[in-house]
Amino acid sequence: MSGARLRVEVRRHGASAVVTPRGELDHHTAELLREPLENCAAETGARVVVDCSQLEFCDSTGLNVLLGARLKAEAAGGAVHLAAMRPVVARVFEITGAGAVFVVHGTLDAALAE
Repeated sequence: MSGARLRVEVRRHGASAVVTPRGELDHHTAELLREPLENCAAETGARVVVDCSQLEFCDSTGLNVLLGARLKAEAAGGAVHLAAMRPVVARVFEITGAGAVFVVHGTLDAALAE
């Protein structure tokens, strides 16, 4: 079953929702992240931090889930921040230019300290 390749944990940290995807984010697993991420993003004024430290892979489908959540959050007066990207994931953002539309933090602590 492909679902075992991605687990998503959502927790609160003060005013922020921290969404931690663990594993591979691709066209087989993107839906597992989409719902919890968009639910958090849809809250008025939500600040969502995606902790990418456990993300081993992200393809264009995964990127689209993150971009969609960003638009939803901004429409509700909030934001989606990305934290602690591994080099293999950061590369996808670099190549596509998507890194420019997100606030990207080096660590989760840095993202939560803001």
